[in-house]
Amino acid sequence: QLQLVESGGGMVQPGESLRLSCAGSGFTLESYAIAWFRQAPGAKREGVAYISSTHNDTLYQGSVRGRFTISRDNAKNTVYLQMNSLKFEDTAVYYCAADDFRGLLISPNYDYWGQGTQVTVSS
Repeated sequence: QLQLVESGGGMVQPGESLRLSCAGSGFTLESYAIAWFRQAPGAKREGVAYISSTHNDTLYQGSVRGRFTISRDNAKNTVYLQMNSLKFEDTAVYYCAADDFRGLLISPNYDYWGQGTQVTVSS
């Protein structure tokens, strides 16, 4: 029973912020590379942010770099995605995923996926 559960999505105005959470159940997220992906209606799934297991190295998609921050709280077995200065084009279902190696932002590398949380940026 290995599960990832996303939370924190919702509807916000452009320029506002949200923090998404990805909580692990049945395994220790500290030992896994974790990434956030998103999928907008009619679009392909794309990588958003990544954090490695050993050194907490990070990668970001260019369109979110400087606005989004991925981080861990190992005591809570949770990974966060802080999203600031949200734009209309950030609207999507956001998924967290875990990999036992270095998944980077390549979705086929990931072994475990959450069910997603909706983020809507609307005026």
